[in-house]
Amino acid sequence: MTAATLSVFSDPVWERLKSQTEAFSRHEPALGGFYAETVLERAGLGDALSVLLARKLATPWLGVEALRDLFREALADSPVFLESVRRDLSAVTERDPAAKSLVMPFLYFKGFHSLQSCRLTHWLWGHGRRDLAFFLQSRISEVFGVDIHPAAKIGKGIMIDHATSVVIGETAVVGDDVSMLHEVTLGGTGKESGDRHPKIGHGVLIGAGAKILGNIRIGDGSKIAAGSVVLSEVPPHSTVAGIPAKVVGHPKSAEPSLQMDQNVEHDYMI
Repeated sequence: MTAATLSVFSDPVWERLKSQTEAFSRHEPALGGFYAETVLERAGLGDALSVLLARKLATPWLGVEALRDLFREALADSPVFLESVRRDLSAVTERDPAAKSLVMPFLYFKGFHSLQSCRLTHWLWGHGRRDLAFFLQSRISEVFGVDIHPAAKIGKGIMIDHATSVVIGETAVVGDDVSMLHEVTLGGTGKESGDRHPKIGHGVLIGAGAKILGNIRIGDGSKIAAGSVVLSEVPPHSTVAGIPAKVVGHPKSAEPSLQMDQNVEHDYMI
């Protein structure tokens, strides 16, 4: 699969990223070669992502070129993959005040990097290449400190902020426009088998250190307070907090994931 295959139409996200990278390169000439190889000399967003992540994940057993070609093949085969990349990148710049441009998350934020890498393992899993998917899952965990099972289903417009110690289990489902912070776990409750992991609705905000355990539904537009342990269903548009988590109120917005306000005090029911 050629790099040109990944750039066949106008892509506003790519054009913004390239323009911003040109400005970064002028501002910091010492990184000119880095900016050129990762963005400025690439054919499009998919090609740039393939090169960047291949260099980060390469091992003596799976080299840069082989990984680059895997990413290119998956991106070319799955339009949803590339659209998810665009949505995720835009989500970070819109929700994270530390992201002053598209360049910052694209080149430097491991939450974005780990998520796109896991999208590759999910593609491999769906194409029956499970040994390779598990190999890369292990490598992603080593490099980024994130452990997402290749079978987990993750929507578009996702922001994983900081990302360290995020764990998402095999049968977990994450809806669109979800935001989560570091040390979030979407796990099981023990040794049960089968469908055993959480189902996260659209627009949900999951605070730092929250643990959501078991095959439970977290309703659309909900907010999970930092440090909470959620063991039961959360109704749509509810705020939960505590160990075990209880409903304490309702978010002030329809999609708290977009506002990134982890403070729950003003959500309390009076």
